[in-house]
Amino acid sequence: MIRGMYSAISGLRTHQTMLDVTANNLANVNTVGYKSSRTTFKDQLQQTLYGGSAEGPNTGGTNAAQVGLGVQLGSVDAVMAPGSMQSTGNPLDVAIQGEGWFRVGAGDPSTTPATMPTEMNYTRAGNFIRNDQGYLVTPEGLYVMGRDKTTTPNTDAYIQIPGGATGVAVGPDGAVSYVPAGGGSRTTAGTIGLAKFPNDEGLLRLSGNRWAAHPAAGIENVGTPDGSTFGSTMGGMLEMSNVDLASEFTNMIVAQRGFQANSRVISTADEMLQDLVNLKH
Repeated sequence: MIRGMYSAISGLRTHQTMLDVTANNLANVNTVGYKSSRTTFKDQLQQTLYGGSAEGPNTGGTNAAQVGLGVQLGSVDAVMAPGSMQSTGNPLDVAIQGEGWFRVGAGDPSTTPATMPTEMNYTRAGNFIRNDQGYLVTPEGLYVMGRDKTTTPNTDAYIQIPGGATGVAVGPDGAVSYVPAGGGSRTTAGTIGLAKFPNDEGLLRLSGNRWAAHPAAGIENVGTPDGSTFGSTMGGMLEMSNVDLASEFTNMIVAQRGFQANSRVISTADEMLQDLVNLKH
């Protein structure tokens, strides 16, 4: 009975974790570029009551008898399926159709030469803005990194849109263009860079819709939107959360019922122990 109670306790803990993950997904149902998570369980070590045996001269063999010791959290996986696209009409809102991540980081473009970010973060949230100097940044103030296509190989570059520019647009190839103040031909301010990893699920979640590189994700491959190796960019659009409400509500019910069932096991084991204690009466 004690063994069963401890197994049920492990069930309570893991189902609570499942509910925590589900709650976080539901909380981020409207978060731009959010990637949902899922939980998987795995069984604990088994206690072997007696071992099995192979076929012998006088026996056909026996199977081992094992009693499980509960459940444990197997993994919390990131679901990298694309989210739905939402048209915003804001020219600085950018969505990625296909593979790739926006590269953002803290740097200083005012130095000569410009100081590039020492650590890159990655995001699918393309709700960008311009700062007071016209540089393309995230709402948190991190610079959106572009690629200088005039160098071989391409190098990182900041994207700056001059003050007074009109008609700002982002093309499918990541080119950020504008019409200069006072008119003239359309000019390219820079090209948005994208990154890919062999294992996107290996990236580490950070706050603010950002992810960090990790050895589990593999080596970063940097390029520009091309619609094949990398995805293409869509201006005036945002990729929304990929949370599936129907699935999350189902997971919430399953987690609740699993928690209740394990609670019932503890109550039943307690009643059996109480009956055992009362035998002396």
